[in-house]
Amino acid sequence: MKTPHTAPQLDLAAVRARLNGARGQQYWRSLDEIAETPEFKEMLQREFPNGASEWDDGVSRRSFLKMAAASLALAGLTACTKQPVRQILPYVKQPEELVPGEPLFYATSMQMGGYATGALATSREGHPIKVDGNPEHPGSLGASSVWMQASIMDLYDPDRSQAFVHNGEISTWADFLFELNQLTHDEEARQGAGLRFLTETITSPTLAAQFEALLKKFPQAKWHQFDSISRDNVREGTRLAFGEFVETQYRFDQAAVILSLESDFLYTHAQRLRYTRDFTDGRRVSAGRSDMNRLYVVESTPTVTGTMADHRFPLGSGEVENVARAIAQRLGAGENLGTETQNPRLEGWLSALVRDLESNRGKSIILAGEGQAPIVHALCHLLNDKLGNVGKTLFYTQPAEFRPANQLESLRELAEDIKTGAVETLFIFGGNPAYSAPVDFDFPAALSKVKRSIYVSTDLDETAALCAWHVPQAHYLESWGDGKSFDGTISLQQPLIEPLYGGKTAHEILGAIFQQQPIRDDYEVVREHWQAEKKWPDFDKGWRRAIHDGVVEGTGLPEKHVSLKTEAITGALGAERKSANDIEVVFRPDPSIWDGRFANNGWLQECARPVSKLTWDNAVIISPALAQRRQLATNDVVELELNGRKIRGPVWIQPGQAENTVTLHLGYGRERVGRVGRGVGFNAGLLRDSKSFWSGSGLQMTKLADHYPLVATQTHHNLQSPERQIYREGDLDQFRGDPQFVKRDVEAPPNDKTLYNTDEYKYEGYKWGMSIDLSTCIGCNACLLACNAENNIPVVGKEQVKKNREMYWIRIDTYYKGTLDNPEFSHMPVPCMHCEHAPCELVCPVEATVHDHEGLNLQIYNRCVGTRFCSNNCPYKVRRFNFLWYADYKTPSFKPMYNPDVTVRWRGVMEKCTYCIQRISRARITAEKENRRIGAGEIQTACQQACPANAIVFGDLNAPGSKVGGLKSHPLDYSMLGELNTRPRTTYLAKLRNRNSEIKESQTA
Repeated sequence: MKTPHTAPQLDLAAVRARLNGARGQQYWRSLDEIAETPEFKEMLQREFPNGASEWDDGVSRRSFLKMAAASLALAGLTACTKQPVRQILPYVKQPEELVPGEPLFYATSMQMGGYATGALATSREGHPIKVDGNPEHPGSLGASSVWMQASIMDLYDPDRSQAFVHNGEISTWADFLFELNQLTHDEEARQGAGLRFLTETITSPTLAAQFEALLKKFPQAKWHQFDSISRDNVREGTRLAFGEFVETQYRFDQAAVILSLESDFLYTHAQRLRYTRDFTDGRRVSAGRSDMNRLYVVESTPTVTGTMADHRFPLGSGEVENVARAIAQRLGAGENLGTETQNPRLEGWLSALVRDLESNRGKSIILAGEGQAPIVHALCHLLNDKLGNVGKTLFYTQPAEFRPANQLESLRELAEDIKTGAVETLFIFGGNPAYSAPVDFDFPAALSKVKRSIYVSTDLDETAALCAWHVPQAHYLESWGDGKSFDGTISLQQPLIEPLYGGKTAHEILGAIFQQQPIRDDYEVVREHWQAEKKWPDFDKGWRRAIHDGVVEGTGLPEKHVSLKTEAITGALGAERKSANDIEVVFRPDPSIWDGRFANNGWLQECARPVSKLTWDNAVIISPALAQRRQLATNDVVELELNGRKIRGPVWIQPGQAENTVTLHLGYGRERVGRVGRGVGFNAGLLRDSKSFWSGSGLQMTKLADHYPLVATQTHHNLQSPERQIYREGDLDQFRGDPQFVKRDVEAPPNDKTLYNTDEYKYEGYKWGMSIDLSTCIGCNACLLACNAENNIPVVGKEQVKKNREMYWIRIDTYYKGTLDNPEFSHMPVPCMHCEHAPCELVCPVEATVHDHEGLNLQIYNRCVGTRFCSNNCPYKVRRFNFLWYADYKTPSFKPMYNPDVTVRWRGVMEKCTYCIQRISRARITAEKENRRIGAGEIQTACQQACPANAIVFGDLNAPGSKVGGLKSHPLDYSMLGELNTRPRTTYLAKLRNRNSEIKESQTA
């Protein structure tokens, strides 16, 4: 670990005392802000943030301006930086369906964790440039996640596997087929006794049919499944509750009260996009609708779902079972369940919660997270049944996956078979088990003993290094396939481009095992499967329709009626209670790189994590109370020991963390990965065994003398000061009593109190504006990644982020309110405000930032000379400066990824949000051709299109009945820093919380 210069350790006791003594609404963004450290005060006084006022190390802004002045006479000749020469080559024969400059959209699907989510991919001149949600798909509803948005970068990643590898040497597809024929012949003689297949969760009907056919051909072979973000506890919970595996489908749009027991259903659940839409639709209020759902969350570490809670209680993961027992006892759901939670504050909190649940029978949901034990999931089923929720706010179906099983046990069985010599040939399709398998399985050592091991994956990773054969796998945008969403809806997957590196698909590999000549490609395999299914009376018509829509209509799973086994649940309850005093460790997928499969994606590595705002690292996340007790500070390095295994990592102090819980995010510390992700962070999986797969108690933590610099963007672009109200919120009861309470908080200045001409410009044509609903924004970063992909925003790297030089055009500010140990969280997306009276326009000496006749604040890159006066004069701090040559012009594979409608900026220019002006221009051209105005909803900005919560609305304020125009007259509408009279076109709807009046802040503090 590195040992940088470190700031003095914070007095956390003083910080806690100051927050406890605060009066009124006080928002804060960091511990340094509350402590008023000298570094924080100095940052507030600077013209630019520390590190962002220098061109590069050793060159100050003043020095740079001196050099710039000396060469200013040449500016007219050079027009800033010379762009590289591009050759334009015409088509010899242009395809009829291709119109240069016109985008084409194709429905497809992206699978993650085995479940398919409908996508709509944009193609330009034969290459995909962006992926969004498919509005026709019930799992996405047109929205997208950070992983879907960033998947386009994985497609063009130059570090992807590009060749067949056999025993460390480059090989060919023909050589692989030759050996495949030989091993198939050998296994046929033994009926597949030495043959094993290892996959992740499979929901593809075609792929499952191929495996079933293989198992008939090789009856002694075995098919194993393992996903590192396992849902075993969820499966076993249903088997305990009902005697069989079933899936729970939630109707959050029908729920008035929701209790989450460590379930991050808004972010990590397979149905995350649909559930976010349904949940946030229940939180929208207006003058005519003042009903709002209420969310309770009990969790050990702050999650996206936890930050949306009306009432959140931080509690160790191992203690959540006690909460479920106590609720069941109070609701009369069973005998001898136990009522002692060992936490006096929790008792009153639970009593109020139970009364709320009882008064909303048939209108509530109780659910648990994947990391909770099966008994907790079974108790949730018991409670939902007791409350009459089944058939109303939730129902059960068959699992969407094929052959649902306990995947940990399946992998254990495979490892044991390998150790006994029973496995001659092992096929592995994705998943990287050498890195992600529990350490007690010692899967790398087992894998090295397999005589013939074939690994099909997109990367030369840890598993590829141990296998005899590595087969490059095609990206999902390069291949045909199908898959089921969480509710069973079948989606088709179609490619938008030929495999860039000759990758193959699982369909082709499995088809080749049957020794069919010639080898059928993936299109033929998928098409023939659906032709045999006889799904449509007219196959060709139905097939074309399914490809066009991306969805096979009417394939959602029907409701399944199951019988609850109450005695089995109560009989499985042990008498042992977990102590709240031991330090526990919990393992969670990283909010950006997941289990490590996205570790080489620069967009995701640089994307600030939703709560901590960390970039380019994971950390040992601890509570302020534990840090105070152990005298630890952020950036201190500690050694962690669990069950005799040790790792080291830097500390991050997270407000809202359960006192004795240490959280470790997976996916880091990889060495067999591309250049972007190599060596980033530490491998938390080295502590993760099968008994402590999600959490473990008895963690030993020792402070070391080393320090390691973590980088977070939480304090970048800080706007907050005591006299300013940046973020505004209130209670639902307050809104009901006074819908205009937000507008009474700050008195708006008169129109003539401005630096501008008071004669207002009359917008006769279009008048663009945006509204962002803070009550529904979940802070998931989908808008940020969508803006990245749409506008060719570059990655700058950890060192540049440390200097406040990140280039994202939209940021998500997170505000804390309340106590240090259990604050309330609030998210606020901040793009350019497009001020009617824009302070940036006054100070630009070359008029690079100007206003247009439709109200857009434009940035003209060719004029910008890099003075950064506009950034200094922007009160919202939304402008970004290209200090260095961040854009990658040199890597050939990245060139097709760029959106040709948006300039790829050079160094030395200012950038910012443009309201996706390229989309506005395209819609305007289309409308003018058809002699009409741009229609309502015809334009969606990239951030609006991606948002799963529909929190962002953009449109024409002059259009009669426009949605955005209606939101501007909403009683909760307000302008950030409205007292400055900049008159921003982007305004906000203040956040409302639906608090339970019976729960006092002192009960959770």
